[in-house]
Amino acid sequence: MARRTGRRPGNPDTREAILTAARQVFGERGFDQASVRAIAAAAGVDPALVHHYFGTKDNLFLAAMDAPADPGELLPQAFAGGPEEVGERLVRLVLGVWDSPAGVAALALLRSALTNDWTARLMREFVTTQIIRRVLGQLDLDQAELPVRSALVASQMAGLLVVRYILRLAPLSTMAADEVAAAVGPTIQRYLTGPLTAAAGAAETTSG
Repeated sequence: MARRTGRRPGNPDTREAILTAARQVFGERGFDQASVRAIAAAAGVDPALVHHYFGTKDNLFLAAMDAPADPGELLPQAFAGGPEEVGERLVRLVLGVWDSPAGVAALALLRSALTNDWTARLMREFVTTQIIRRVLGQLDLDQAELPVRSALVASQMAGLLVVRYILRLAPLSTMAADEVAAAVGPTIQRYLTGPLTAAAGAAETTSG
């Protein structure tokens, strides 16, 4: 009998093939421009199999990133008490994940992003589309300001994670999560909802 050709059927290797293709396509095109159809084509499977294994593009992206938590499930907690202190609650949520058993995977991902350009691309897409975009989308903000606000929040959070978990600089590395959230949260809040010129000026002062 002639050997069958065409798309790969469902088998134990199909899921990993889809994840490999997803990392490639997400890294090349970014989350927004990547499509399930393109990922399926790169994996050599029918798009229906992608949906069968992962459901949605968001779920596929989380699996491809080996994300330690689903931001879509956690972030509503940041707005539980209104937008006034969302910065502090956001920091507390992030540190809660990193200080949990899931933090081992998160730390490995961050270390890889610091040394591997491909992982850095995926990490950037994850932070901007799955976390910061969801947060900013809940706030009444000028759409033209969103890119700058997003970058400012990302810079603060990334710096915090590097100093606390990779450099392990004391006393920040040993402070309780609530203490860190109380100290850093107001800066995140200013980047999210404060006057943009003031926020940018504070960032320049900190970096200088």
